[in-house]
Amino acid sequence: MSMRSPTMSVLPPVRKDRIIPQFPHCFREDAALHIERDFNPKVKAACQEQRTGTVGFKIAKVIVVGDLAVGKTCLINRFCKDAFDKNYKATIGVDFEMERFEVLGVPFSLQLWDTAGQERFKCIASTYYRAAQVVIIVFDVTDIASLEHSRQWLEDALRENDPTAVQLFLVGTKKDLSSPAQYSQIERDALQVAQEMRAEYWTLSSLTGENVKEFFFRVASLAFETNVLAELEKSGSRQIGNIVRIQSNSSHLSKKRKQPACCQ
Repeated sequence: MSMRSPTMSVLPPVRKDRIIPQFPHCFREDAALHIERDFNPKVKAACQEQRTGTVGFKIAKVIVVGDLAVGKTCLINRFCKDAFDKNYKATIGVDFEMERFEVLGVPFSLQLWDTAGQERFKCIASTYYRAAQVVIIVFDVTDIASLEHSRQWLEDALRENDPTAVQLFLVGTKKDLSSPAQYSQIERDALQVAQEMRAEYWTLSSLTGENVKEFFFRVASLAFETNVLAELEKSGSRQIGNIVRIQSNSSHLSKKRKQPACCQ
């Protein structure tokens, strides 16, 4: 029997294909943010005991950045709408999609911000970078220049965020258009860039859907775990503070009680 808050019912229901019952695998262990194969034990225990605080109401902000025409919009549309539009239209400014998940039985939302890759829209887009929990830097595996530019995109994104508070992903798109030899070469370079950035590396195809769902499940799970651990840390601090206050008050009261006895 579910013990969720009645307020939770006003939120949109989670689609059956957005339920994450176990920790999604990384693309490559040598290019992963976390090499663990399961959720943190503290996170699992908190979910089982329904001690996740406000995480079920939280929305993690995800910004998707990269050069013009690398496939940022196609990537988001493939996951959110299961659609691929061959008639490319450049994003003007910014756009966003909301996706709701259920991770270990707890609702969790991602707000996916699709930003323009054109230079003239950079100032507009950068105003939406702030308060991101996840930064996804997209490059085209058939275009080495887009990979080289990813460093600048990272710098722009981190200018508006605390580098220690965001999770980074370097994602190569259009894998279906790359020959094995071409892909092998650019992957070597991309792995090096990802290591320099301290980002998790993925390659996928929005046309075929290869690795798209797996990638976003990974993003949602890592963001969820980070939020639950932060909530547990906050609640732990509150409990410690309460104990200190109670002990302090008890000590103060006991002194007050003893005082008349001393005076007598």
